[in-house]
Amino acid sequence: MHAADQQFFSRLASANASFDSGLPATLERLRALGARLDPAAPALAADELQAMLHTLAGSAVTFGYRGLGQHARALEQRLRVLQTFDAVAAVNWAAWVGELGQFVEAARRDPRGLG
Repeated sequence: MHAADQQFFSRLASANASFDSGLPATLERLRALGARLDPAAPALAADELQAMLHTLAGSAVTFGYRGLGQHARALEQRLRVLQTFDAVAAVNWAAWVGELGQFVEAARRDPRGLG
């Protein structure tokens, strides 16, 4: 194998290990942000959640967590839809936060097993 290829695969393995080790903290941060999302003023938490889900969706697929990435992307897209409206009923925010919680719990149990 060419030295440049070895360096690339070494960096990729390192980034993959970083993603693996950081995933529990990322999931916990998502859970915490969801828990503090205030339906009366969702913008601050929703913006951070959207950014985190976007990053997670792309990174997960890159590092072999296809289902995790797909679920994160779906949550991000639904969140974007909610954010487009001037007013969203608290029940709709609660439903989305519930989906986020289910996603986080499933990802904690088996992050590669999400399908």
